[in-house]
Amino acid sequence: MKKRSIYMAALLLMLIGASCSDFLDKEYDASLSETKVFNNPNLTRQFLVNIYTNLPDGLAPLNDSQFTGASRDCMTDNAVTYWGLHYYTKIGSDGYTASDHPLLGFWNNNTTGIRKCNVFLKNARSSVIGNSEKAGDDHKLFDRYRAEATLLRAIFHFDLIGWFGATPIIGEDQTGTPIVFDLSDPNAMNMERTSAADALEWVAAQCDVVKDLLPFRYSNETSNWGRMSGATAYALKARALLYRASLLNNPANDKTHWSNAFNAAKDFIAKNGQQSNPYLLYNTGNVESDYYTCFTTNPVYNNEIILARAVWNTNQVERVFLPVGFTGNFSGDGRTNPTQNFVDCYEMNNGKRIDEAGSNYNESDPYKNRDPRLAQTIFYQGMTWGRADKEEQRKIDVRYNSETDKGIDYKSSMGGTYTGYYLKKYVNNISSKEPATFPHAWILFRYAEILLSAAEAINEAEGPTNAYSYVNEVRARAGMPPYEGMSQEELRKRIQNERRIELSFEDHRFIDSRRWKLFEGVSASGEVGQPRYNQLLNLYGVKVTGTSEAPKYTFELAEAVNSRIFISPKSYYFPIPANEVKRAPKLGQNSGWEVGN
Repeated sequence: MKKRSIYMAALLLMLIGASCSDFLDKEYDASLSETKVFNNPNLTRQFLVNIYTNLPDGLAPLNDSQFTGASRDCMTDNAVTYWGLHYYTKIGSDGYTASDHPLLGFWNNNTTGIRKCNVFLKNARSSVIGNSEKAGDDHKLFDRYRAEATLLRAIFHFDLIGWFGATPIIGEDQTGTPIVFDLSDPNAMNMERTSAADALEWVAAQCDVVKDLLPFRYSNETSNWGRMSGATAYALKARALLYRASLLNNPANDKTHWSNAFNAAKDFIAKNGQQSNPYLLYNTGNVESDYYTCFTTNPVYNNEIILARAVWNTNQVERVFLPVGFTGNFSGDGRTNPTQNFVDCYEMNNGKRIDEAGSNYNESDPYKNRDPRLAQTIFYQGMTWGRADKEEQRKIDVRYNSETDKGIDYKSSMGGTYTGYYLKKYVNNISSKEPATFPHAWILFRYAEILLSAAEAINEAEGPTNAYSYVNEVRARAGMPPYEGMSQEELRKRIQNERRIELSFEDHRFIDSRRWKLFEGVSASGEVGQPRYNQLLNLYGVKVTGTSEAPKYTFELAEAVNSRIFISPKSYYFPIPANEVKRAPKLGQNSGWEVGN
């Protein structure tokens, strides 16, 4: 057989400085022929492991020039970035094209991942891998491996749907053989796309195929951490059907789809409840730190995480998010600036919105008595931070009175804040004098999302009565009072706000705001006068003046940030890469992105 590369671009799996998972800690030689790979059990295993390198990742791209170290929530009303030439600035101003936008690589990464899955499914053989009944995680290994590849393929399709909408389903042909396109054929992928709604149902169906072929949770989780599991399949199905039920994909608001979404989330919760070691919210009882610690503790030992990308031992995450005033052997760049819109969406600790009667909100002391998650997610004026044992502890200072009278964290040659805020989530308390590295992992699914999905779906299907328990479990971890006595519409808005807070900076807000169709009928001029937390296009920050002992706060449009632009239906999805549409015209282009746009 002619020797050929297994796939176009080899991506070697490297757990940088970490070896938390024996299963994933393997490297694969992409120059090997298919014959050699699939006649060897170890090489077959390594090929499967390599497919995991195509999973979505929100941390590794911090080194990528197209993201220049900022969170993808900078594409939303949650944040902006200090770096003016950033791709995210183009997105907010409708300044990108089908040939030049930040998710071009997402299309290629996911379609490459799908191809690798199908190569595995087509060529892996039971006689090589073995499929005997065994105790533990290696029971019927061939079936398990095939289920992993099938589930990975579903995740790659799902990621395409979220960002691009209608998606080509590259599964099996009419004979049941996995489709593996000939890379030398320029017309190989010239196929029509399946609507987002139908593609989401296909993803859910794929989850049904494999969800009980995989261990819900591995008995030796340290060795199998990050590996596809039955829990991942249940979680993906719940998210796929939630998206399917949402207004963007369910314009008639057919309640059946909401019931299906709720049942999928409920199935996860029920199956999870049968486990001796179930997934749980990270909760030690400390409402002032548990949410923060969920994202900074070693992810291998975090029972809230259902699936995450491989651990990355690094301090790059701290570098790109820390305020710019932290300098020395390790300096912060502060490239993600949360907006005042986002800060305002945090309730008071009595459960009331800041503009609600009886909230006791004080604009002169705006961070006092707020939802504890605010201080665990955002750096703001006067917050104490830094290593006390290294004599580095001080208060965040973003004041600006003049060029000769400004806070150390306002701006520097390396970065700064347009909003008066920096992102704290994911940031370990690192020493600038003696910087260490920390284990980070991009979380793809966690238990809090399952609970919020159940709450949203049952509220839409039946109303609020049976929704409270799910959303209130998430709020209780943060020490927030329970919701009760609301109408369906009132609870809908609160659940949407709860998702915005709880799942912030985890790649949810961009898609959530679109699947809920929040932008319909919205204009920048029409938003003026509404509460800032309700504004999608006008982005605000805080200007802090005065002294550090007596700061004064003025809330205004974010410095050097223009109002965002949203064009319906164009802005709901990113365009299919222009070169792909040219090569495979049957793919078509998303509405508003046709030739010339």
